[in-house]
Amino acid sequence: MSGPPSRLTLERAWRHELEVKHSRFVAQAAPVTSPEEAQAFLQSVRAPEATHNCWAYKVGPLYRFSDDGEPAGTAGRPILNALEAQGLDGVMVVVTRYFGGVKLGAGGLVRAYGGAASECLRQAPKRVLVPRVRCALQAPFEFSQTVFHLLEGLQRETETYTEAGLAVVFTLEESRLPQFLDAVRDQTRGRALLRVLERLEAC
Repeated sequence: MSGPPSRLTLERAWRHELEVKHSRFVAQAAPVTSPEEAQAFLQSVRAPEATHNCWAYKVGPLYRFSDDGEPAGTAGRPILNALEAQGLDGVMVVVTRYFGGVKLGAGGLVRAYGGAASECLRQAPKRVLVPRVRCALQAPFEFSQTVFHLLEGLQRETETYTEAGLAVVFTLEESRLPQFLDAVRDQTRGRALLRVLERLEAC
């Protein structure tokens, strides 16, 4: 049974400039893991002196976009379309326009904003988003060394000792979960309990 399909995000922030009839369009994109991160990136790159700072982001099922004063549907939506067309997730794009004195019309704006965003995203280095799960593993004290051996190389959040034994919260690549479950069951003779707490959208 295959796991969830791979998704792509950006390796790092990227910038691309485009000039259309004397208007300058500056596209800036960055990987983000939440709407709050997307808004923080907007605040860090928006140019108050520019005519418009239009943007769009997509983080898992969440997305938003803004025309920032441009005619409705001519800026934010084309930027989002560029994101979706390249199959990207966990990305924020801001396209800043410096007006050059020549009106572009609705079609021209769609092409300019969408084109600037699309080219910026096309050039930017990508990486695969690996789906991860956050898990809790509980085991009797006698299996402590076994548990730590199983968790080698994994990101551990907390380790707690209770009367029942050892409890560890950690994250794991989702594709490795079935094999990990088998190993826990086999090496603790079925006496450890593994629970999946949540699925993480991005790593």
